Amino acid sequence: MSHPSRFYVAVSAVLLLAFASLSALPAPARAADRVLVFAAASLRDALDEIGAAWADKTGATVAVSYAGSSALARQIEQGAPADLFVSANLDWMDYLSERGLTDAASERRLLSNRLVLIAPKGSTAELAIEPGLDLRTALGEDGRLAMANTDAVPAGRYGKAALRSLGAWDAAAPRVAQAENVRAALALVSTGEAPLGIVYQTDAAADADVRVVGLFPEETHPPIVYAAALMAGIDKDAARAFLAFLESPAAAAIFAEQGFVPLAGTTTN
Repeated sequence: MSHPSRFYVAVSAVLLLAFASLSALPAPARAADRVLVFAAASLRDALDEIGAAWADKTGATVAVSYAGSSALARQIEQGAPADLFVSANLDWMDYLSERGLTDAASERRLLSNRLVLIAPKGSTAELAIEPGLDLRTALGEDGRLAMANTDAVPAGRYGKAALRSLGAWDAAAPRVAQAENVRAALALVSTGEAPLGIVYQTDAAADADVRVVGLFPEETHPPIVYAAALMAGIDKDAARAFLAFLESPAAAAIFAEQGFVPLAGTTTN
């Protein structure tokens, strides 16, 4: 039988080796170097790429929570710990700003986009986006028009405004399949569950299983403006630096490649 003292010596040696191994591992990123971004769902592909570029450049970590701007604003209002908010319209940024939840001096107009009517890739639907647009006939007997929530989500609100402007909303409204956000609306068309949908041009470009039927004239809906801001009370160098990076030439190139129009350098006021 081994002597007890030898056992303790062996265990001590193993523990020392374990602690030495742990000390050799890279230290986890400090909380101050981690930026939590709440961003509109339509920004997913662009911000994933920009976040990766930022991490490579700085070593800081960017985590992004994607959803409809309305849902994200409500979460922030209820205390969600976002450092930075990127909304797909000015209304939800104003909603937070009016409640003192943004760093007003940091609010920026970041991007613009276009609104499109889409169909599944194999569809033969053809429609002219003009006054008198007859979506009801194009949808068939039981087809649905996929849209983000038309009362809250920016893409849905822009789409509803466009259809109203074209005199097509009243006929189309009963056939609208309202989705949680614009990417969910895109998925309904991409999977063939809906024969038509209204999304941003950038969403259509991101999904090879849909095609653009037509582009909505910009005068049919309010200007599509994405706004970004730090949250009130955020004193984090990494968050301020990432907001600045979103307006940099490197980020602008990524946004432009995916179809967004950068509006760097403009405040929301």
